Amino acid sequence: MIVSKEPNITQKLEELRKDISSHDYRYYVLDAPIISDHEYDLLFQELLKLEKNYPDLITPDSPSMRVGGAILSEFREVEHAIPMLSLDNIFLPPDLNDFDQRLKRFLQHQKDITYSVEPKLDGLAVELVYEQGILKIGSTRGNGSMGEDITAQLKTVKSIPLRLHNTQQNLTVRGEVFLPINGFKELNRRRREKGEQVFANPRNAAAGSLRQLDPRITAERPLSFYVYGIADSSVTSSSSLTELYDFLKNIGFKINPLILQCKTTKEILDQYNHLQKIRDLLEYEIDGMVIKVDSFGLQQRLGATARAPRWAVAWKFPGIQATTTLKDVIFQVGRTGAVTPVGILEPVSVNGVTVQRATLHNHDEIQRKNLRIGDRVLIQRAGDVIPEIIMPISEQRTGEEIKIKMPSNCPECKHPLERPNKKDKILRCDNPFCPAQRLQSLIHFTGKSGLDIEGLGKKNMELLFNTGLVKEIPDIFKLKEENLAALEGWGEKSAKKAITAIQSAKTLPFATLLRGLGIRFIGEVTAQLLADRFNTPDELLKVSKEELLEIEAVGEQTAEHLIRYFQEDSTPKLFHKLSELGLTITAHEKKKSLLSDRVFLFTGTLGSVSRNEAKQRVKDNDGQVSTSMTRKVTDLVAGKKAGSKLAKATAMEINVLTEEQFLALVSHRPEED
Repeated sequence: MIVSKEPNITQKLEELRKDISSHDYRYYVLDAPIISDHEYDLLFQELLKLEKNYPDLITPDSPSMRVGGAILSEFREVEHAIPMLSLDNIFLPPDLNDFDQRLKRFLQHQKDITYSVEPKLDGLAVELVYEQGILKIGSTRGNGSMGEDITAQLKTVKSIPLRLHNTQQNLTVRGEVFLPINGFKELNRRRREKGEQVFANPRNAAAGSLRQLDPRITAERPLSFYVYGIADSSVTSSSSLTELYDFLKNIGFKINPLILQCKTTKEILDQYNHLQKIRDLLEYEIDGMVIKVDSFGLQQRLGATARAPRWAVAWKFPGIQATTTLKDVIFQVGRTGAVTPVGILEPVSVNGVTVQRATLHNHDEIQRKNLRIGDRVLIQRAGDVIPEIIMPISEQRTGEEIKIKMPSNCPECKHPLERPNKKDKILRCDNPFCPAQRLQSLIHFTGKSGLDIEGLGKKNMELLFNTGLVKEIPDIFKLKEENLAALEGWGEKSAKKAITAIQSAKTLPFATLLRGLGIRFIGEVTAQLLADRFNTPDELLKVSKEELLEIEAVGEQTAEHLIRYFQEDSTPKLFHKLSELGLTITAHEKKKSLLSDRVFLFTGTLGSVSRNEAKQRVKDNDGQVSTSMTRKVTDLVAGKKAGSKLAKATAMEINVLTEEQFLALVSHRPEED
């Protein structure tokens, strides 16, 4: 296992996580992405590769842990009883073999696995909740845990049964709403005739149709639906996906006729190649193939990570390529002071979508690709907008191209830019008074990733900042109705609404405040972990590095940065100002799960499950796993040929479990008592 704390790796991971989170928001929330699916996939694969090589640098708020997207405010929120997870991606035949072998190693005694493969539709994932056979709630995937209630809109989709056939049971199914290509073309034809803006592609059209507040507009769109799964497989008598699809077809759902059962990776590869050949002949758009373990029993054993099931992957098709000109490179300053180069492209239409920007990441990336301003470049996309620049077309250079120079001073405040380390790839402005950083921090604080204060979106925060009404976070809570009503584009009604939202935001969970402050390394998950351990800002101001390291997934780098942040003079002053302005932290009830507050250590050989599978069952039940015998260990699981750890556990009076006792413990369901 490679372990490193090199700043260049840390900074690279940070920027990747930031970029991916931003793209998740634009793609899943706004339906207005600025990069292609393929470029996003490459960013995500780069993140996963780095985290695999440097596991001690994985943070709980990484997009890999989490599943990414937020909820639009126009619809009521709906909680998914069982989270709707994302899928990990593969791109090449060797990736497929790695996936197959990884599952077989995890399952230890499983030699052969049967897979169910199906086209990956480019639509919108939804969940349908049926009570006594009648459709009660339909919702979007949202952020995986919470979605948007679009029941009225989904009821207009004719391929979604309002009442199930042949059954009155409670059932929660999941599937994809999509717009057939012919319907998409007809919809755009009608919009052109009316002088309305046309949709870029069928996916955007489907998503936009379901997010119409007026269901009558949705009803005019020729949407369709394919079911692809069920939230809880135990509610039916089906033992596999193959059996489940037969059951779902029998009760009224459309099943994709191209779903195929495969027993070998060669069969999967053959089907992948077949789908590529016929994709242009299909009535709907697909961007790859989904591969799932067919057996529900094996699915349950394999489980899931924080963001994706282990038993399924999406195999994406190659991206679409085009050429254009790199006209210029600008440099943007982020909330943490990172300076990122952005390529400005000659606008080019790729499969009906105009793209004109590309994130270039850092100077090393520019040098590696030998890019110059004025280059003709090959771009690649497999989705909606901004592509990856694959390479310059050097044969077409005229000699007038200009080398790209990184700035030596911040483009916003002119403060000298620095690298924390010579090997660091990211230039950073460390001026705490840099206006770009302060503005981005304010936008983050009031935005979806922070306190989500209605009326204080990006444009309005830029206006408040530029007019001098808001220069730092406490200023937000000093705003008055008359301040806002006097601004251009505002009025008494919008001003009153914003002030009401600000007042409501004053009472909030500690985790929300921590997330909103935009502290480096603190995302949604890390903020919640800190709030679970420390109840107030005062407790965090006194925290030690050792206490932080006791929190699972908080590593050395994160702990050291947090200590520096909480020990800065400005931090207690900020908390004090917010308290004086009426901010109140709500009491936090810590959820207790089956293995909460228990730490497990494994020794010896396990017979019926692999060591990895056993550890995962502990984590799935909110327990912790230790790799060595310490005072924190509460339970030792002793397999065959247990060694010295068993003797130490006995001497330390630590609870010892046999493999059978452990499996009985993690299989226990409180609701069965």
